[in-house]
Amino acid sequence: MKRFVFALARAFALFLACSLASGAVVEHIFNVENITVQRLCRQQVITAVNGTLPGPTINAREGDTVVVHVFNKSPYNLTIHWHGIFQFLTPWSDGPEFATQCPIASGSSYTYRFNLTGQEGTLWWHAHSSFLRATVYGALLIRPRLGHSYPFPKVYQEIPILVGEWWNANVVEVEQNATETQQPPIESDAYTINGLPSDLYNCSQDGTYQVKVKQGKTYLLRIINSALNNQHFFEVANHTLTVVAIDATYTNHYDTKVVVLAPGQTVDVLLRTNQSVGSYYMAFTPYHSAPLVQINANMTRGVIIYEGATSAKPIMPDLPAQTDTPTAHKFYTNITGLAGGPHWVPVPRQVDEHMFITFGLSFDICRSDTGVCPGPVPLFSANMNNESFVLPHGKGVSMLEAFFRNDVTGVYTRDFPDQPAVVFDFTNPNITSSPDTPREFLIAPKSTKVKTLKFNSTVQIVLQNTAIIAAENHPIHLHGFNFHVLAQGFGNYNATRDEPKFNFVNPQIRNTIAVPVGGWSVIRFQANNPGVWLMHCHLETHLPWGLSTAFEVENGPSIRVPPPPADLPKC
Repeated sequence: MKRFVFALARAFALFLACSLASGAVVEHIFNVENITVQRLCRQQVITAVNGTLPGPTINAREGDTVVVHVFNKSPYNLTIHWHGIFQFLTPWSDGPEFATQCPIASGSSYTYRFNLTGQEGTLWWHAHSSFLRATVYGALLIRPRLGHSYPFPKVYQEIPILVGEWWNANVVEVEQNATETQQPPIESDAYTINGLPSDLYNCSQDGTYQVKVKQGKTYLLRIINSALNNQHFFEVANHTLTVVAIDATYTNHYDTKVVVLAPGQTVDVLLRTNQSVGSYYMAFTPYHSAPLVQINANMTRGVIIYEGATSAKPIMPDLPAQTDTPTAHKFYTNITGLAGGPHWVPVPRQVDEHMFITFGLSFDICRSDTGVCPGPVPLFSANMNNESFVLPHGKGVSMLEAFFRNDVTGVYTRDFPDQPAVVFDFTNPNITSSPDTPREFLIAPKSTKVKTLKFNSTVQIVLQNTAIIAAENHPIHLHGFNFHVLAQGFGNYNATRDEPKFNFVNPQIRNTIAVPVGGWSVIRFQANNPGVWLMHCHLETHLPWGLSTAFEVENGPSIRVPPPPADLPKC
């Protein structure tokens, strides 16, 4: 078995080397700077890339090398994350600040270089620093190599659709206020489609995204949830959508009226313009999995206009209720992977590491040295296995640089637990208020703990939601890897009951999983990518609160983390 794994790793390295030699170089310059835009009856200063919202779309093919020169002309330190890119042998380009690099200081620059081997479909890029993700983001589209085709019918046109979130405020200050007070951030003021808030909002009658189509054609909608804090239902009035890919992995074709996607996720659908000539709204509305938690409950919409349509009012889709968990769960669980299709990876069957990770909200203790002691108002936190993760700010190096130097002392520890410290009724809705609940269930200590994985080991993780404070559908994103989703369900995971449900034939493959509200998901991946990789909730509210951990994947016999680039930012 070990010989086979070593041979597989060596073959992949050779394949990567060949790809680097044969693929094109796709090069971009990103100028990150503050600009003034008009939205919702006011002028607002935002941080953006190349003066646009969203930022530029990166178009490439499988096997290409992407080179992006980032010039930070904004007043904020920041990094860029290439969401879903494996970064095999290029971990220094993954992007999350203090994990794989120190931030690019204001007035400085850094060049990201990475290869697109073994990946096709819709991904995206975004800032991985504070709430700057609200305006610093864009699409990253990977098409098949020349001479190769999609595993679905030829399309007439491809259209990126990015749902975003808008604040009538400085988003950095929004995040800072939430962090300092340990209270939820103020809600956003609008949702946007490709940067536009739609005619549902004040002063936005001319700010509705429009797509002009021809009758009788097939269009590929590349849908990206770029919002910071909310999942979304998506529909196009009177049209059936055919899902063909999720998170840049191909799926069996799945016809649906409604699509659901969590922050960080992407869904590719075929839209067949087989309806009467006219205008049809496409609309996003939040999926509100925790009704007691206040959110921006607004929706947003764009218009699909058939060629030759009159000025008649567009038809509106009949959207699900925002609390419609059964519809969301049906969509999330009905999708299966395209076994045997391009870049398909079978499920590894021998598991080397079993982990059971509980996650959710918790309380923080009042620390007098912070000056934040708001009396009876509780301080909120978040955790995985009762460890509230803290990025190593002020340590002088990133986690990856400490790993490369083999000197992690004072940066992180290698003792993230494989299991929760205490087993309890994780999804009991009364767990928070019960006087019998032990204190250690409710308060998570701050730490920077990672899990060390042997190179090429296979890891299976049960991701178990908890109901402490509030049960919620959480999107969990794993950097550096895709994973198979073997099963999902509600309540507490039970191996005897739930293991027989595992799909080993054609499970969906993702990089971001929406773990059901008050429920669980089981994922499995192979740790064949040396480096330090975050796994965290992709709700921007919960990331600075500590709903994260990291995997330290050891170097392999012939595959090692390369030296850092010369222009790597310093802390």
